[in-house]
Parts: sequence; structure tokens; C-alpha cells
Amino acid sequence: MNKIKLLFTAIVMLLVIHVSAKDYYVSDFGAKADGITVNTRTIQGAIDYISEHGGGRLVFGPGNYVTGSIYVKSDVTLHLEYGATILGSTNPFDYVKDPKVKWMSMIFAINQENIGITGKGTINGRGFITANNMMNYIHRGVYKDPLKLDRPNETNRPENIYFRECTNVRITDITLRDPASWNQTYDQCKNLYVDGIYVDSKSYWNNDGIDIVDCDGVILKNSYFDAADDVLCFKSHDANSICQNVVVENCVGRSSANGLKFGTVSRGGFRNFKIKNITIFDTFRSAITFAAVDGGIIENIEVDSVRSINTGNVIFLRIGDRWSKGKKPSMKNITISNVYAEVPIGKPDVGYNYEGPIEDNPRNISPASIVGLPEYRIQDVKLKNIEIVYPGAGNPLYAYRGTSPAELDSIPEMREKYPEFSQWKELPAWGFYVRHADGVEFENVKLVAEKKDYRPSIVIDDVKGATFDNVEFVEPESKGKEQIIQNKSTNVVIK
Repeated sequence: MNKIKLLFTAIVMLLVIHVSAKDYYVSDFGAKADGITVNTRTIQGAIDYISEHGGGRLVFGPGNYVTGSIYVKSDVTLHLEYGATILGSTNPFDYVKDPKVKWMSMIFAINQENIGITGKGTINGRGFITANNMMNYIHRGVYKDPLKLDRPNETNRPENIYFRECTNVRITDITLRDPASWNQTYDQCKNLYVDGIYVDSKSYWNNDGIDIVDCDGVILKNSYFDAADDVLCFKSHDANSICQNVVVENCVGRSSANGLKFGTVSRGGFRNFKIKNITIFDTFRSAITFAAVDGGIIENIEVDSVRSINTGNVIFLRIGDRWSKGKKPSMKNITISNVYAEVPIGKPDVGYNYEGPIEDNPRNISPASIVGLPEYRIQDVKLKNIEIVYPGAGNPLYAYRGTSPAELDSIPEMREKYPEFSQWKELPAWGFYVRHADGVEFENVKLVAEKKDYRPSIVIDDVKGATFDNVEFVEPESKGKEQIIQNKSTNVVIK
């Protein structure tokens, strides 16, 4: 973890942000801010001109600028003044499906450097309208799409931003609204700096907050996200790449999926992350999800100071074997500390657009979980200074999962299943369930059940080396109850 402690300083030293040499107003190139005129060619012409003439800022003054797909070029920053809005065209055919990334987007950048989007203005994809217009074209046979889950494929709906293999990228202060697909993707970029952005991304399916894919050298801080899908989402699409050297600080997020998530696509992996001071609220799934299910690694991760209020689950660490193709997934050296969390009895995201599917939920409230596979074990996880308040009230007549060796052995591995905390439906603990793990430490952990639960607080199954130091259990009517159940576990120390 010593490397992670120096990470912020290292990234700042590496991050060389382009300082624009000159301002150019997009209106001087003929762009109309009337909310009607489609300015795609005009804006692209302005970007090309600035890039070819030494670089600078393309400034959008107050007004509404409609556009389809545009490509940011090296040494160009789009600067949106207060009151300026870049509006996505609602005509799906105004967008390009880029041949390299095979996605649609409003704002692309491919293999560029010293670029950015800054200012107090807004990028609004108007995604609900655009996606439904695309749906109409598909039903009429004008556009081909499999319509899986009765919606156009994510790649056939425009994101707001997609940057691929770019160096020195700066995204600051802007507001991002209503994409038709994912919101903003930074894929295999180096030296990415995101600060002070506001994201409202819940107008349609798959509306993530931010997706950072196989990037090296990232600072993400002081930002707010309200998303229909995963909020702070790190992915690894390339088995030969890795998402690494990342700092996340002072961010707030809400989701009808997960809060902080590594995966689900995890082919290469994730290494050297320092995440500090995040708040997750009204979130359907887990506040923290680390999923190594496609052959990738997750290692050297430090999460410090998390407030999780009204979330369906708090911590979900999972190794699976979904698309590994012979690679060996691994997860090790994880520290999660200074966490306060409250899990509700009801649905956390009720009333939001595109709620999480209620049919996914187990009947009794799920515990936090750390679950590897027999041959791919989670290693060296430290949980320190953590308090989780659960509703309790697990009822064996409603749904039952016992703790006898035979009953614990009957819990399926589900190695190829899409990873969610609810995938097993019922689990045998109300606080933590740990399986196929080595070197797990609980230090200063308090688990509270507001009502009596038939299950113990913690179940450890096939765990080699576990330490419980100052672990407190608060549960009504539980005097004399055994709160830590062990199965096939060795070197367990309870202090």
C-alpha cells in the first residue's frame, strides 16, 4: 500500500495539462445557438481549424447548439460558458458509429493529445428522445438491431463523450445530462483529470455516471453523479491492458445499480487505486463492488472514508470465471476502512427513473460478501473501522438458508453468473458472508441488526486465516447467540 500513498503526487507530476494558446468563438465560424440548427459540420470545421493553427479553446457562448457526432482534435479544448448548452441531435442518423471503438457518441476523440472540455455549461444528449426515435427506426426496418431486452443495443445509441487512446485529457466543471447510452467513456487514455463535474444520467437504460476503461494515471474528484446504471465505473475491456494508478476523492453518487464498481468487464484488471471520501446514497445494488470475473486482476486497492446511506448492499467482492478464456483471475491486497453504512428494509431506489429490477432481490436482506472460487481465492482483505446498520428481521419462514456443513456446501459456486450480491438469493448470514478467501482481517467492526434475525452475523466458509479484532454485534434478543460461524476454515483468531 506504500505505492498507493504516493499515487496522488505521482499522477500530478505526470499530468501535463495543455494550456490553450488562444480563444476562438464558435459563433465566429457560423454556429447557430438557436436550439434548431444542426451545427455538426460547422463545429467540426472550427475544431479542425484550431488544431491546425496551433491549438486553443473553442468557446461556446450562451445558447443552445445542436450537433451530431464531432471529433475533438489535438490541442483543442471545448469551453462552455455559463448558459451554453451543446444539445445532442434527436435524429439517430446524425451520429457516427466510430469504426475503431464501434460505439456511437456525440463527442469523440481518438488518438489525440492535450484536449479537454471545460466551463460551467452543459452537454445534454436528449437521450430519451433519441433512443426512442432509434427504436421507431428499428421497428420500421430502417435500422437493424437485435433489440435484446426490448431496447437498442448500447453501441447503437449515442453516448455524450467517448475518448479513446488520448493523452492529457482535462474535463472540468461541466454538467452532463441525459445520454442515450453510457454517459462518458475514457478508454485506454493516459493522464486523465476530471474535477468538479455534475452528472444527471438517468434518462434511459445503461446510463452510467462515468466509465474509465484501461486508463493509466487518473484523477477524479469533487464530482456529483445521479445515474440509472453504475456510477463510478472502472472497466477493463482489453486482456492485454490494465486500469491503474487512479485517485478518486470527494465524490457523491446515486444509482439504480452500483456505486463504486470495478467491472463487470474485467479482462486485464485494476491495480493501484486510492479512493477516499465518497458518499453513495439511494443505490439499488452495492455501494462497493469489485468483480474479477473475466480473467483479470484486482490488486493494491485502498478505499477510505465511505458513507453509504440507503443502499441495498455495502461491500461485494467477487471472483468468478465468466469470460476468462484460460486466464486466472485474482484479487488481493484490498483495504476498506472508515465506513458508515445503512441498509434499508425496502427498495432503496424506489421512485427513480429506470429502477433496479425488484425480481433480482432475495427475500431476506443480503449481507456484505467476499466470495472467491475454490481455485481462485481472494487474498489479503482488511476491513477496518466499519459500522453497518442492517434492518435485520430475516425470517426462516419467509426464506431459509441454514449453517450446517451440508447446507453451506449446498450453496452453488455460480462461477459463470453475472456478479451481483443477490445472485445466490438467500445467504446464511445477515452481516458478512466470506467464502474461498485467505487472510481476511476485521478490525474495529460494528454490525447492527435493528430487529432480530434468525441468521448469525458472520459466516466464514473455506477461509484460511481470519482475524476478528474488536468486532461488535448488536442484535435484539440475541444473548448467547453464536454470531461467527466457521465451516472448513483454519487459523481463525477471535480477539
